[in-house]
Amino acid sequence: MLTPAVEALIALALEEDLGRGDVTSEAIFGATESSSAKIVAKEPLTVCGLEVVAAVFARVDRETRFSARVADGDVMTGKRDVVCVVEGRTRALLSAERTALNFLQRMSGVATLTARFVAAVEGTRARVCDTRKTAPGWRALDKLAVRAGGGANHRADLAAGVLIKDNHVAAAGGVKAAVERARARAPHSLRIEVEVTELAQIEEALVAGAEVILLDNFDPPKVKLAVDQIAGRALIEVSGGINLDTIGAFAAAGPDRISVGALTHSARAVDLSLEF
Repeated sequence: MLTPAVEALIALALEEDLGRGDVTSEAIFGATESSSAKIVAKEPLTVCGLEVVAAVFARVDRETRFSARVADGDVMTGKRDVVCVVEGRTRALLSAERTALNFLQRMSGVATLTARFVAAVEGTRARVCDTRKTAPGWRALDKLAVRAGGGANHRADLAAGVLIKDNHVAAAGGVKAAVERARARAPHSLRIEVEVTELAQIEEALVAGAEVILLDNFDPPKVKLAVDQIAGRALIEVSGGINLDTIGAFAAAGPDRISVGALTHSARAVDLSLEF
């Protein structure tokens, strides 16, 4: 079931595209004419967003019939695989087309990119995680797409976990001070994670009570040194400067998770189209 925030996003998307009507479809087709159409995948991709697509068509015309032929997380070959079929009033199908595809192409793009990163760390202990670098208003959908691609979600929002970043450390006067303040004041059920930029900060963070160490902008050899130094005393996350060419080397160094902002801020919309 879609959340109220996602329903509101769908309403906003339709309002900006259809708020003043669809003069082309209304001029060509009568109110009772009906058609069927299918959405096809024209490149290899991982599908995500089918429930949103169904909701878009339903919001334009409740009598539109939607039939998914695959599920979120399924992999398409790109040889015109049929993703779903819609049937209903011709005007409604055409008016909903672009908005439905915008959601499906972006979400499937995020899922597809995530799947590539996940495949690149196969055989290691590392899990690929997202970040909060999502499109404004799209947080829930971007994170859903990451899961469809086999990735894991990091914090959903600023209340979901304590993550002490470099600016927190600078404003607090150091790693130790920041971690100790968080340990004393944050909800006890939340783990304390702290970002470090140098090996020398790791012991300070551990002694102060950090439970997760975020190694920011470390190269793979430096990550291996940090993993050896931490020696199981905390979970280890790596971030910064990680792409498909480098993530394998980072994963081989032994961290528990690797966070990749590119999953949501740089994913390309994949090639899907609606065909009558």
